Amino acid sequence: MSGSIKLLCEIDGVPMIERAVRAALASRCAQVVVVTGCQADRIEAAVASDPVTLVRNPDYAEGLAASLRCGVASLPPDVDAALIQLADMPWVGAQHIDRLIDAFDPHDPLIVAPVRGIRRGHPVLWPRRFFRELCQLGGDVGARELLETYASQVRAVNFDTDAIFADVDTPAQLAQAQRS
Repeated sequence: MSGSIKLLCEIDGVPMIERAVRAALASRCAQVVVVTGCQADRIEAAVASDPVTLVRNPDYAEGLAASLRCGVASLPPDVDAALIQLADMPWVGAQHIDRLIDAFDPHDPLIVAPVRGIRRGHPVLWPRRFFRELCQLGGDVGARELLETYASQVRAVNFDTDAIFADVDTPAQLAQAQRS
């Protein structure tokens, strides 16, 4: 992936960013926000024809938490929850997203996370009451610490697929995903 933008690398002929956007748009998500950072122009061009809200993260070099902060801060005040989807997980589809949305109860707003066995995966649906804390995260660890802090407030949804774990972070993982 050196010299290329990971999210523009293709899996089955479709760039990873487009796969993630298509999954979100085909799901029951009310709004899809795409947070861009490094080489934002190229990522935005890849999804220009999609009905998404684009948000640029000027602090992308700080890590994943900066993108979470930008995305969450851009949401309208009447949103009940936000599903945080990682664009480098090419096997997460609309059916996975919808199962998490179906498990969310706005009258009992718990964090909704996919699990397989004892492992928790992605994406994760966060109720509005956690937005302030999501906006205070720092570094490149995402919201893992918050999930641990609020473990008793997580509704686990059982999945029978590794799609909730399979991300593409290295050239070897990209090659494997392209062969799958």
